[in-house]
Amino acid sequence: MSRPHIEPYDERGTAFRRLTLPGFPRGTHYKALSVDGESGACSLILKLEGGWRRPAGFSYTEMEIFVLDGEVRCGADRLGPGRYLWIPAGVPLAEMSVPRGARLLAFYNYGEPTFEASAEGHADAFGDGMVDLDTYHGMQWNPVVRKAPGVAPGCMTKVLRVDPVTKACTFLYCMTPNYWQDNISYHDCAEESYHIWGTSWMMQFGYLPTGGYFWRPPYINHGAFASQLGCVALGRTDAELFNYFHFDPWTQIEQNRRRAIRVLRQERPELHRWALAEAGHNHPTAAHLHADGTAHVHEHATGHELESGHSIRRARKP
Repeated sequence: MSRPHIEPYDERGTAFRRLTLPGFPRGTHYKALSVDGESGACSLILKLEGGWRRPAGFSYTEMEIFVLDGEVRCGADRLGPGRYLWIPAGVPLAEMSVPRGARLLAFYNYGEPTFEASAEGHADAFGDGMVDLDTYHGMQWNPVVRKAPGVAPGCMTKVLRVDPVTKACTFLYCMTPNYWQDNISYHDCAEESYHIWGTSWMMQFGYLPTGGYFWRPPYINHGAFASQLGCVALGRTDAELFNYFHFDPWTQIEQNRRRAIRVLRQERPELHRWALAEAGHNHPTAAHLHADGTAHVHEHATGHELESGHSIRRARKP
């Protein structure tokens, strides 16, 4: 996922725009949270007007949907706030309609938004792979302390999906009132977050309110953390989330990258050797290691518009 660092961003001051890509009916509006200028992959807020309707069909890219408010009817099913779907590329959804309006988080993971009307789906689709969760009512919060030493008590998660290959993860997380964590962390994966409710604070970037968002590339310091009244957010990573904790706010990205490489070499030497051999691996650390243990970063152009013919390309069909 090649996107610029966006942090902090409050989407509430940005107007919705009409989505004009083929396959999206009138009454579809969007705000772009972040866009990959090479692939067209993007994170969006979609606003669907009352009376919106779309036939059964599928996307040519893997996608995730999280209902923020309102109700979306999908066949006989009704998707309310907190409903989460992960839909593999080519897997169809039933006819959809919105009686009184709705807002969704929508993530198109490997290409720009596409839609193909079809009740059958694509012949090569992972038909049994869809994830469908009622995250607000059907799941319990779990503490993360035992799996992530260094995370202060009061931060809890609901894991919605982990990719079996890349270990990319989608999850809800919350901070309880008066939450405080005094260390600093960074990761060798990209991560993003959208504040569904509440406000949190981070030393480097200030306050992130309801409607706040960030896209954070690898190795960027963040922390200490706090939340006076608590918050609930949806988070995503593009690879396994591993916390490197420290207490020096002045370290730079290259210093953090080199430290991560040293940790990989010392604690997981076989993985380090494999990472050097497998240059095509998608993990940020592995993909950019040189034989001497140093790292290289590729800079990419990015785009921010979703109007047809603008800065993101058409997704290639399988």
